[in-house]
Amino acid sequence: MDSVTELPPNGDKSYNSFLVILYRYRETPIFLPSHEDETAMDTDFLLWNRFIPHTELFKNTISDREPKFKSVLWTNIQRLFETNLSISTAYHSQIDGP
Repeated sequence: MDSVTELPPNGDKSYNSFLVILYRYRETPIFLPSHEDETAMDTDFLLWNRFIPHTELFKNTISDREPKFKSVLWTNIQRLFETNLSISTAYHSQIDGP
């Protein structure tokens, strides 16, 4: 997961960023429109309402050092559902194998 930000506003809700999800069981990435100033709670709400109902709860999340995904809220959600958060660095995102 990663956020693409600083885009020109688009649509009725003036989306200016999107969340990119590379889901292991799909060939194409999933793009969820969002706002650049979204909090960890907003991102969690977006995932629960727009992604997870159509897939399944993932066991491992790989993300860069995005502050949203290192927040107390996200850490507690990961702990509650017994999932893992793996933090990667730019240009070295393949931390779980090929």
